[in-house]
Amino acid sequence: MHTEHDFENEIEHSLLTEGGYAKGDAQSYDKSTALFPDDAAAFVRATQPKLWARLEMLFQDKAQEQLLRALNRELNIKGSLKVLREGFRVADRTAKMAFFAPNSGLNENAFRQYEANIVKVVRQVVTEHGERVDMTVAVNGIPVITVELKNALSATGWNVQDAMCQYRRERNPQGRLFEFKKRTLVHFAVDTDEVYMTTRLEGEGTRFLPFNRGFNGGKGNPPVDGDVRTAYLWRDILRKDSLMALIGRFLHLSREERKVRTNSGFRYITTESVIFPRFHQLDAVRKLVGHAKTHGAGRNYLIQHSAGSGKSNTIAWLAHHLASLHDSDDEKIFHSVIIVTDRVVLDRQLQETVAQFEQTDGVVQKIDKDTHQLTAAIAANVPIIITTIQKFPYVMHSIQAKAKQGGQVVLDTGGKRFAVIVDEAHSSQSGETASELRQVLNKSGIEAAVAAEFLDWDENLPPEDMETQKNVLREQFKRKRQDNLSFFAFTATPKWKTLALFDEPDEQGRTPFHSYTMKQAVEEGFILDVLANYTTYKQYFRLLNTAEKKHIELPKNKAKKELMRFVNLHPSVISQKVEIIIEHFQAATRHKIGGCAKAMVVTGSREHAVRYKLAFDEYIAEKGYQDIKSLVAFSGKVILPEQSEKEYTEPAMNGGIKETELPEQFDSGNYQVLLVADKYQTGFDQPLLHTMFVDKVLSGVQAVQTLSRLNRTAKGKEDTFVLDFVNSPEDIFAAFKPYYQRTESGEQPDDEKLAGLANTLDEWQIYSQSDIDDFARVWFGGRTTPTGGEHKKLNAVIDKAVEKYLRLSDDPERNEERQKLFKSQLQSYLNLYLFVSQILPYADTVHEKRYVYLKSLMMKLPRGSQGETLDLSKMAVLQYYRLQQISQGSIRLDEGEADPLKGSTDVGTGQAGLSEELDKLIKELNDSFTAEFTLADLLFFESIEKFAQENPDIVNAANNNPLASFIDYFHTKIDDLLINLFEKFGESVTKILNNPQVKSKVSRRLAKLVYKNVRETDVETRL
Repeated sequence: MHTEHDFENEIEHSLLTEGGYAKGDAQSYDKSTALFPDDAAAFVRATQPKLWARLEMLFQDKAQEQLLRALNRELNIKGSLKVLREGFRVADRTAKMAFFAPNSGLNENAFRQYEANIVKVVRQVVTEHGERVDMTVAVNGIPVITVELKNALSATGWNVQDAMCQYRRERNPQGRLFEFKKRTLVHFAVDTDEVYMTTRLEGEGTRFLPFNRGFNGGKGNPPVDGDVRTAYLWRDILRKDSLMALIGRFLHLSREERKVRTNSGFRYITTESVIFPRFHQLDAVRKLVGHAKTHGAGRNYLIQHSAGSGKSNTIAWLAHHLASLHDSDDEKIFHSVIIVTDRVVLDRQLQETVAQFEQTDGVVQKIDKDTHQLTAAIAANVPIIITTIQKFPYVMHSIQAKAKQGGQVVLDTGGKRFAVIVDEAHSSQSGETASELRQVLNKSGIEAAVAAEFLDWDENLPPEDMETQKNVLREQFKRKRQDNLSFFAFTATPKWKTLALFDEPDEQGRTPFHSYTMKQAVEEGFILDVLANYTTYKQYFRLLNTAEKKHIELPKNKAKKELMRFVNLHPSVISQKVEIIIEHFQAATRHKIGGCAKAMVVTGSREHAVRYKLAFDEYIAEKGYQDIKSLVAFSGKVILPEQSEKEYTEPAMNGGIKETELPEQFDSGNYQVLLVADKYQTGFDQPLLHTMFVDKVLSGVQAVQTLSRLNRTAKGKEDTFVLDFVNSPEDIFAAFKPYYQRTESGEQPDDEKLAGLANTLDEWQIYSQSDIDDFARVWFGGRTTPTGGEHKKLNAVIDKAVEKYLRLSDDPERNEERQKLFKSQLQSYLNLYLFVSQILPYADTVHEKRYVYLKSLMMKLPRGSQGETLDLSKMAVLQYYRLQQISQGSIRLDEGEADPLKGSTDVGTGQAGLSEELDKLIKELNDSFTAEFTLADLLFFESIEKFAQENPDIVNAANNNPLASFIDYFHTKIDDLLINLFEKFGESVTKILNNPQVKSKVSRRLAKLVYKNVRETDVETRL
């Protein structure tokens, strides 16, 4: 196979002998209509004899001519995809131009019609413009695919890149064969190593997408024993059955309305595109559907597909296929497909996509009203239901409420099977809410399992105990996998628990069941590598203990955290970072993406975001910049300690822009930077986002999701940039590496670990087994005939344990340590049980009773003072501060190994809170963040500023002079101010006094601060 001719021969031979094709003749191609007219007429004649007889009756020997004229007309109006699916009108009848495989084997005639499709491969078709096409695939006379082949072993040495160039430069996009959607639907550029495809030719602007299997977790194709790497294209994808399924159930015409920015403002344009599945999408759907067809319901699948993978379309295709899937006995496998999502965009896209495959109303129903709507949809076997998981806990309540009112209970899921597609697999899918979903969708199955458990129970149990035990088992069984439910969970960043619960292995015995890695998505160009340009800074500082009492005992971990918070919220620290951010944006970011690039600043808290916004606006005003404006995003209200009477809110700081309007406003040309605190770090899609400034500790999934806001592609967007003030390259590498390729999970917990932790809790003797039994008797027993007084009994049982918890030790300090340890172990047990209860092969009523008791106990235990903050503003001062760039370049994820994800496999240690003297804590931090400081790093201005504002002469001068005069006056007072602080800040004062240049700079800066604060205080006083 040394020439392209040999390559063509091999592919043609495969399609003719194994692919179900017939050989076509290039001479039969009609250049004027871009059809193979004889094949089109032969198909109609063979499959629709009554229609053909009508044509002959009406048009005699012109029957074929009239048929082809009508076909050509509707192809030019509707396009080939719609005509192939729906047919066309001729002689007041509908002529079908393709028959697709029936969902079941019950209709033999439908299968015979499907078998009559004429699929041909035609070599060297010549168009009206003289273009010679290597291979063309036609379905019933309508060309649907073109292929350009290159063989690197031939004399030319051309490869797939040359094939793409040929399409761009030597194929007329307005030619009859190539015009968008009217005839051919997809064009493949192929060599022996790679495949690329496009659905629209646009000259030099044609965008080709990879259609490769992936190799070693990245781009390309694996070697094939005895064949070329791209043989899958003709041996699998282009086989007749596969091709007809692609046309009938995958390809669709997408219409997207986009808002675009023009010189005259925004306008809306509608664009059309033919969507052809990428290889990993097609592979995932076919493997999931094939496995479900063979194994039926009761499986949990995890699909780890990276951002940029086209997840919305994959879910739509999967839902459509599962909704009509039948087993080998022609029984429907799933009565309904339920898609769990919170994304409005996906809701709309699903309905539009599936509507192209189904001409029947009611196939897709979005639950946007109440739980009665969800209940009715499930009861009516609606094929595809789109809802949120939060609605399921209320379904049983709504049924019970309706029954009490004398209404009919309409939900009966007995014997029904469901496929549940989870848009984003996260921890809520394994918690209490997901249990409610299982209960709603398999109530009869759970009841059957409960009844089976009672076959060998003591028949002499009192009825009330029997009912209690049944209710305990019901709770436990609804956590478990249900034989009538299959879960299909999608995520780019699976957590440890997700990997453990959605554990159906692939054909190699690995989980996740299917993956499209971040590595492959980056290498194929569907997303950008957000770690390619990563700059990190490190902060160095020195704190001084200024407390009047030098030996203050503070809780160690909390005090260290608050000291770091004190540093990071310091006005001088934020102002330094703001200067770096804005100057970098002005120098670099604003020139990217054709001058449309935007940036995000990720802050550590709501107060942090507010202070950033204030400093941002102040710096921009001081510099007089006109081409950069910021928006801030945070929830609720923030009150700064030094401004206790003023509230800051997101809309107020954004000039009245509502929260719902913020994404659209940021998308406009009016704003360039978005400052965020725990918002817009997941699910926010802004392709113009180019640069991220990080001032928050990020780890694990949160780091990946936050930084991935940058990875969306856009026209003119060639790279991204991250400037990180807090995290090290090693931290970011550790966060991203597990999700760069297929994610592996570590050790799995079992019931032995759960039993060990239960024993640890029992040994505290805060509660007894009789307490648990008494609580369970009320909790589970009062469900059928509640008396109204159950809450009193439940509280009475729990309160006994609460009292013991409050008196764990006579020593108050020791008592608090022991309480923290118990609560930590208690929370570990609750978390571990929620997981283990879903994978145990049997029901354990002892653990279930303990769980509901301990969960209620946790809710009643005092919360302590964890929410209080330490006020360190009077105990410490920031003496020196320096920001220094320590690394710049790429964080290479293709190096090193990923550690498997870990979960709750060990019991909680509940580290007791240690205390430490403030002096020692400050020394410990100074040792960790110290450096050789210079005068430029000196920072204790707040102390001088406060001292100056307590001087009546300085205050009077500030109130009665313009700023320039006050600066001159203040310079005459600076020596006295510094000398008065000599005892407290000797070293720093000496350095300033001995350097006139630094003293002048310090004096000018302080004068501006004092002047501003005095003037603002005077205004507030007069108000």
